[in-house]
Amino acid sequence: KCAHLRLVCQAEQKPYYRSKLWCCGITLLGLGEVGNFTAYGLAPITLVAPLGCVSVIGSAFISVFFLKKTMRTADILGGTLTITGIFLLVTFAPNVPQELTARQVQNYLVSWPFLVYSILEILIFCILLYFYKRKAVKHIVVLLMMVALLASLTVIAVKAVSSMIALSVKGKMQLTYSVFYIMSVLMAASCAFQIKFLNQAMHLYEATAVVPINFVFFTTSAIISGVIFYREFQSAALLSVFMFLFGCLLSFLGVIIIAKKKKEDHLQVPFIDCGHIPGQKLTGKIQPDSHCSCYGTLNKEDDLVKRQS
Repeated sequence: KCAHLRLVCQAEQKPYYRSKLWCCGITLLGLGEVGNFTAYGLAPITLVAPLGCVSVIGSAFISVFFLKKTMRTADILGGTLTITGIFLLVTFAPNVPQELTARQVQNYLVSWPFLVYSILEILIFCILLYFYKRKAVKHIVVLLMMVALLASLTVIAVKAVSSMIALSVKGKMQLTYSVFYIMSVLMAASCAFQIKFLNQAMHLYEATAVVPINFVFFTTSAIISGVIFYREFQSAALLSVFMFLFGCLLSFLGVIIIAKKKKEDHLQVPFIDCGHIPGQKLTGKIQPDSHCSCYGTLNKEDDLVKRQS
């Protein structure tokens, strides 16, 4: 976001991917995703995905320094709710075996719940893409819905690839199966398109709006993917499911509170009329604007004379 803001202020416009700051941000994002990738091989999707709210809290505090945002009481309240939700998520997350073989992934891919889910997801994505491309609809919900639909495939592929690599490192070779490379290609392709649509959303909208909506959409799609594809809540108790969902709700609420915009103060006096100053250039209405480098505007002399007459 900071890179986009700087590019807008430059006289000579250049593509965002040529910005050193933007490349630095993508590099840091990539390093964070390496840790995220490892986590998917060690824990259920339904636990790893909601814990992304930690990054939302981090974004809220980091934006104070980089985007010059103001720390508010709402940020502290939202952070408290989010941390409480994290505690419930970790406590009541599904306890399922994490060793995932290539044969298990193959069986999951051809299971009828996943096939139905995939058909519905592709259909919804095509409809959204039609409105985005043909109708030029670039609403934040449309963009982030496409990101979330791609993310559901990403988390499925990431967990499969990460788990198969972990088993191969332990001595149970899984890299000879074709499903490993299929999931690797799916992971890379879905990530690339996610970056495209997410970057478009960050360019058009405020980070305080993009981050929470993206988190809620992404987490919801990831949990649904974990439930349908990996059947992570298949043997969970009803109380555990309820407390887990309650933890997700608290995290969502905390993120929304953190990202809620503060109302801007508007000046009550619309302008200052300086009148006619003999021997000097005539200054009409000076519009105070503390957010702009040019403090006011000069009207043409003939316009002012005509108005006074």
